[in-house]
Amino acid sequence: MELLTIRTGGITWLEALDPAQTWYWGSDYTGGDLFEAEELWRQGHRIRANRLVLVRADGRLFEPLSAREGQYFGRPAMDGSSICLLLADFPAGLVRLLRFDPEGETLTPVVDIPLSEIEDCYNLMPHTAPLCLTRQAKDRFQILWPEKTDFSIGPTESFFLRDGEELYFSRWHEDPDYRVETVVRDMAGGIVTVLPGDVTERPDGRNWLLV
Repeated sequence: MELLTIRTGGITWLEALDPAQTWYWGSDYTGGDLFEAEELWRQGHRIRANRLVLVRADGRLFEPLSAREGQYFGRPAMDGSSICLLLADFPAGLVRLLRFDPEGETLTPVVDIPLSEIEDCYNLMPHTAPLCLTRQAKDRFQILWPEKTDFSIGPTESFFLRDGEELYFSRWHEDPDYRVETVVRDMAGGIVTVLPGDVTERPDGRNWLLV
């Protein structure tokens, strides 16, 4: 069996960033996930920076940025042909979004958001399209940038897709049999429609509704 060796420096789990699986990302978890690292920081513990790597489908590895002590990466997001990185800088009191262009191997700042404007880093992550920073906790969903919205959702809803001004949530039921439906909401949280089944993103840009 032929094996392609990718030297990640000990990061042994990668997740696809896009439906076509052209890019993967991986991180080590020196302080747990981003929320757990934030909790440690708030408790006065030293935060050892984690590492984040990007791997193209051909096996080429990129490490766009080395975090410093007190900084911690969250989950990135694919944004067209570039990749948006999420970095919390706890000593500076900021959450940073940065855009990595693999072709030119350049890193460009997108926005700095004060941590004081974010309740906490639980389920904090970038999404597209367009690019936005979201947070979901229990029965509440927020967009923190570039727009601001904050509304209640059902306890079994999970945000997974933005399409312009429409926000897609997966919602499961057990009544008594398990079933899934897709809730489409507007930017204020109002329900536009409820679709039976689950939406799956496809590599060609089309989405399948599985019912």
